[in-house]
Amino acid sequence: MQKKESVLRVIKETVRKHGVLSAALLGVVCGAVIFALLPPLVLAQLIDLLTKKHTLWMEGILLYFGLLALTGLLESARESLLTVFGQKITHALRSSLMEKFGRLSANELNRQEPGALVSRFVGDVDTVENLFTSGIISMFADACKILSILAVIWVTNRGLTIVLIILLPVLFLFTRYVQKNMLASQIANRRAVSRASGHVPETLHNIRTIHCLQKETYMEQQYAHYIDDSYSAMEKTNFYDAVYSPVILILNAIVVAVVMLLSASGNPTVLKLFGMSAGTAVAVINYISQIFTPVESLGMEIQTIQSAIAGVRRINEFFALPAFEDVKADIKADFNVDIKADIMADFNADISADINAALETQTASINNSEELKARKACTPYVKFNNVTFGYEADHIIIKDKSFNVDMGEQVTLQGRTGAGKSTIFKLLLGLYRPLKGQILIDGIDSSNIPDNMKRRIFGYVEQTFHMVPGTVKDQITLYDEAISMDEVVNAARLAGLHDTIMSFDKGYDTPCTQEIFSQGQWQLLSIARSTAANPQLLLLDEITANLDADTEREVLKALKNVSENRTVISISHRVTARTGRVISC
Repeated sequence: MQKKESVLRVIKETVRKHGVLSAALLGVVCGAVIFALLPPLVLAQLIDLLTKKHTLWMEGILLYFGLLALTGLLESARESLLTVFGQKITHALRSSLMEKFGRLSANELNRQEPGALVSRFVGDVDTVENLFTSGIISMFADACKILSILAVIWVTNRGLTIVLIILLPVLFLFTRYVQKNMLASQIANRRAVSRASGHVPETLHNIRTIHCLQKETYMEQQYAHYIDDSYSAMEKTNFYDAVYSPVILILNAIVVAVVMLLSASGNPTVLKLFGMSAGTAVAVINYISQIFTPVESLGMEIQTIQSAIAGVRRINEFFALPAFEDVKADIKADFNVDIKADIMADFNADISADINAALETQTASINNSEELKARKACTPYVKFNNVTFGYEADHIIIKDKSFNVDMGEQVTLQGRTGAGKSTIFKLLLGLYRPLKGQILIDGIDSSNIPDNMKRRIFGYVEQTFHMVPGTVKDQITLYDEAISMDEVVNAARLAGLHDTIMSFDKGYDTPCTQEIFSQGQWQLLSIARSTAANPQLLLLDEITANLDADTEREVLKALKNVSENRTVISISHRVTARTGRVISC
């Protein structure tokens, strides 16, 4: 069973994995806070010596500049370690997201908008990185700095401490008000950007329909609407950002001026609270600047954390989507309800071994003509029994569909566009489960076939070849180490592509690019990919739809070679590409 994924779990695992880095970061943060307090105290002592006309001690001067240098080094080390730590979090999070993406059920994949997915993988993950680099850790450091400065000022000037204790909560409330409005604007902007990002690929995907219906203006207006929403939200964010920083700077100047005036007033009562030496005054001014800087940063950090929370929620929502194995588990659980306990116990103990044994036997004997004849005489290899299916419960695509395909038989699915021919393929592959009815592959429910056996059973050829990074061999194997080099070569020979591949300088180890094959050769490569694992069943989805007549003949010749002793189900609108019996959809 897969662990329940969440942003918090990924962060915890990253911290555990990089314990030395985490400890070093904590030590540097604390060291930077402590050593930042020392230079003003040393400077105060030096100035007091000057005002009293005493000789400055060289050790004190060197100590002051040494502390300044050390503080700078610690701040630099903190930023560097924060960046590295944030990158570790980002890497772990994106890896977890990609792993989850690969395990999503087909239904969930269809529901996801491309723009929203990109936003989660890029924008939302970046906000989580900022949560650490300029959020929680920085906020912790600034809070410690504020408290430590207040403690030091209390010793030297209690009146100023009281003023700051009163003033800082007001600043905090002001910050919260500003950041609350900024967060709302940022969320609105993120939503608008997500809609705009999804609008472009959706427009491109449906461009023919848009042209036919003359909806170009409408699509442009929709995109402009999304962009306007984004600009409006950003204007609000920029307004609050422009107001916040000047207010902090003005208050900083006012507090310094008031304290200096009170310390020079000459009133004994006032001097009891605000009186201080020249050196202490310099230190106090320094500390006031130091305390207002983290307060200003605190506001930005609150903004970052709030923005990151929205990103964390979106990522957790993605992690919570049902995976393919979860769907299968739920189906099995529902199935178990109606089975007697003692029977189910025996079934659970033996089902995996029985399925695997049956599939291995099928794979070993598939090329045996006698075995083929025996199986054909017994039971259909593919059985579609009263199947009803729709991607939505109220929109049925396939209703009470039944057909059988014998072992080694070749059939063609025929029907109008939208009749459900490609959906039948997805049902056969076990990507979906029917709402009603049953789909059996050699007596086994298609959705119960183990993932590690699917490639030995199914060979799927689509209209368009999808290239993966790597060599020509990688295109055929799809990184499956179980497929030997002999199987790769044999698949290429059957597809009629071996000689072409061997004409390359590096043969099957040639790095694959779009330019090395023609359109027809890419389709031949797709055929080689589908047959490399010696599958029992070939599913061909309009594979000659985009080919000219000469290229089509070449592809059909390759199909004839690979179809021998295999069960083949194809979809084709071209009469020349149809094989065997026709099944109407």
